[in-house]
Amino acid sequence: MNIFEDISSTMTRERPLRVALLGCTGSIGMQTLDVVRMHPDKLRLTALAVNSSCRGLVDAAREFGAAHVAVADESYRNDPILDELPEGCKLGFGRDAVTRLASLPDVDCVLVAVVGEAGIWASHEALRAGKIWAPANKEALVIGGDILMPMAKPGRVLPVDSEHNAIYQCLVGERRHDVRKIWITCSGGPFFGRSRAELADVTAADALAHPTWKMGAKITIDCATLMNKGLEVIEAHHLFDVPIDDVEVLVHRQSKIHSAVEFADGSVKAQLGPSDMRVAIQYALSYPERWDSPATHVDWRTSEPLTFAAPDTDAFRCLDLALCAGRTGGTLPCAMNAANEVANEAFRAGRCGFTDVDAIVEGVMDATNVESLTSLGQVAEVDSLARAQARELLERLS
Repeated sequence: MNIFEDISSTMTRERPLRVALLGCTGSIGMQTLDVVRMHPDKLRLTALAVNSSCRGLVDAAREFGAAHVAVADESYRNDPILDELPEGCKLGFGRDAVTRLASLPDVDCVLVAVVGEAGIWASHEALRAGKIWAPANKEALVIGGDILMPMAKPGRVLPVDSEHNAIYQCLVGERRHDVRKIWITCSGGPFFGRSRAELADVTAADALAHPTWKMGAKITIDCATLMNKGLEVIEAHHLFDVPIDDVEVLVHRQSKIHSAVEFADGSVKAQLGPSDMRVAIQYALSYPERWDSPATHVDWRTSEPLTFAAPDTDAFRCLDLALCAGRTGGTLPCAMNAANEVANEAFRAGRCGFTDVDAIVEGVMDATNVESLTSLGQVAEVDSLARAQARELLERLS
């Protein structure tokens, strides 16, 4: 499947691109709103969804005139703030309501910025409906790439993750068989250089102090454990149809090179720019055009030197666990991801240590009976079982 076919022939720019933004109050969602504010003549938010942040949903719906909104958490059904939604705005509750936004007739592009496993349902619906799919939710591809990518139509997938957006930019106009390797860059997180022993006593507050990027809590912890980079390798494997072992992780502390592609002749193309997610978000929404950006441009004459290193997988074992899951495939990445979500949340809540995260993930992976992935129903079953196993392991630690 060629995801690089020019989409200018499959969508019109005679009117603004109509976007469903799922996860509009999270880090990616809020930065997407910045991009839309800067380009109101080119982008229109027609649908918005949140998990539970009703105040933010109402504010965004009123500012951008959204016609459709959804709240995933049904316990907020009677939140009085929802009475302030714009007149005529259609409101739904629950996962199905969020998923339905992805196939509305007045939506051209679905930007999936919800956190975790939940993103697979809306992603599946967007692809089924033939929408432009802009995934910022890496977990959907990690756990369900075998299902999602065969549904993807040429020129209708525009990744938002900064690394995969960078790889996309490097590959436009290139031939797939000329690609030798993908270099996916990694900041190294807040604990770069520490030994396994030195990681034993770090706290969630320490782990949330990311040196470069402003992100949500879950992904920031994943960056600290390097699980995020493992998830991104699996994501790149599915998006760009390359073997897991052809995606190499490269620690680049300055976060100015967002990823690179090496070709058969030894040439390397890299995408460089400011450490600002709005650049990647905007590219996904503007392609094949480039617009003025709200990000601050880099002055390369005065920027700090660029450095590179290999990741320490002895200290940060989550990366190797994710790569193992990716190589094995089938239902193992789903089980691995579910275990990580449980362990990540437990670490943030102070119910386990930093190095317990990879121990819980490994325990669940070892207990998983790996099968071929065939349906979303199977994904739900594997996810549920893996979460239960992870919680059992957590109880043994306490």
